[in-house]
Amino acid sequence: MPLIRADAIVLDGQVCRPGWLEIAGARIAACGSGAPPGQPDRDFLDCLVVPGFIDMHVHGGGGNSYLEAEQIAGAALFHRRHGTTTTLASLVTAAPDELIAGVRALADATRFGVVAGIHLEGPWLSVARCGAHDPAQLRDPEPAEVDDVLAAGDGTIRMVTLAPERPGSSEAIRRFVDAGVVVALGHTDATYERTQQAIALGARVGTHLFNAMRPLHHREPGPALALLESPDVTVELIPDGVHLHPAAVHAVVRAVGPDRVAVITDAIAAAGREDGSYQLGAVQVDVAAGVARVHATSTIAGSTATMDQLFRTVSRLGPDADAALAAAVQMTSTTPARALGLREVGALQVGYDANLVVLDRELRVTAVMAQGAWR
Repeated sequence: MPLIRADAIVLDGQVCRPGWLEIAGARIAACGSGAPPGQPDRDFLDCLVVPGFIDMHVHGGGGNSYLEAEQIAGAALFHRRHGTTTTLASLVTAAPDELIAGVRALADATRFGVVAGIHLEGPWLSVARCGAHDPAQLRDPEPAEVDDVLAAGDGTIRMVTLAPERPGSSEAIRRFVDAGVVVALGHTDATYERTQQAIALGARVGTHLFNAMRPLHHREPGPALALLESPDVTVELIPDGVHLHPAAVHAVVRAVGPDRVAVITDAIAAAGREDGSYQLGAVQVDVAAGVARVHATSTIAGSTATMDQLFRTVSRLGPDADAALAAAVQMTSTTPARALGLREVGALQVGYDANLVVLDRELRVTAVMAQGAWR
C-alpha cells in the first residue's frame, strides 16, 4: 500500500504538520499527523496536500466544452490537471432536443466516471436575469419536459438551477426534489418572499450568489438575502476578482461560514486558452484580458478560472494561516460534496476516495491523485 508523507496535510479539516496517508487501491486506508508508520513511497517536502477539488458548476475548459459530446473528456482532463477530481458538468440553456442530447451525452460520461454528474443551468431561468443564456430559449418548466429530462439523465442529474418566479416552478421543485435532484435558485428576478417559498419547497443551493439575480435593496431584499438567511442553503461564490469584489466574498464567508459556501469556477471552454472568440451554447462570447463577456456587451459570460487559482484566493481570507487553509479546503471540497450529497469525497479521511492535490509553497499544483492513481 503506497505511503505518502508531506510537510503539511489537511486531514478531515485539520492542518497537520507533517502528516501522512496510506492508500489501498482507490481508497484511503490510514492517515495521521506526525511521522508516518514506515518509509514513505512519496515524500512531498515543503508541500501541502489537500483533498481533490470539487467543482459543482463548470461548463468547460482547455478549449473543450461539456456541451459537446466529443469534448467532455478533454474538459474534465484539463480541470483535473488543476486539481479538480470531482466535476459536476454544467449545461446551459438550449432547445428541447439539444438539451436532451446534451443530457444523454453527459449521462454516458457519468457512467464511465469521467464526470460525477450533471448540472442543468437552464432553460427555466429569468429573461430579465439571463446573463449569457440565450433568451429566445428560456421557458417555463413544463411537467412533460421535466420528466423527459429526468428520463434522459437516468439518475445522473444531480443539480438543476431554475428561477422560482417562473410559472410551474413550484411543481418543478417538488418533482426534482422527489427525484433526488438538488434544486438551486439562480438567474432569477424573484422577490425575497418568493425565494423563501422556494426554499421551503426544498431548494438548497444559491447559484453564483449575487450574479444574475435581483440585487439586494433595503426595501426589497431579493433572493440573495433569503438564500443567505436560510441555514439549509449552500451558496456558490466565484472569487475570481471579476464576478465579485473581494470584500463581498470575505463578507459572505464571515457571515455564513465556510460550511455554507461552495467555491465554483463557472468556467467555460476559454479557461486555460488565449483571449478570443468562443461559444457558450448558442451565445458568442468574447474573452479579453481573461474576462469572458457576451459578444458586444458588458455581460459576464462564465469565467476562465480554475479551482487551484480560486483555492489560492480564498486561502488568504483571514489572519490565521492554518485556519484559512482549512476554510479553503472546506469551500473547495467538503461543502460542495455535502451540498450535492456525494459520499466518500471532499475530505482526506479513512474510507474516503483517494482524491488529493499536492500544492507547492505558492499553492500551485505539483501532483494530482484521483481514486488512488496519480494523474
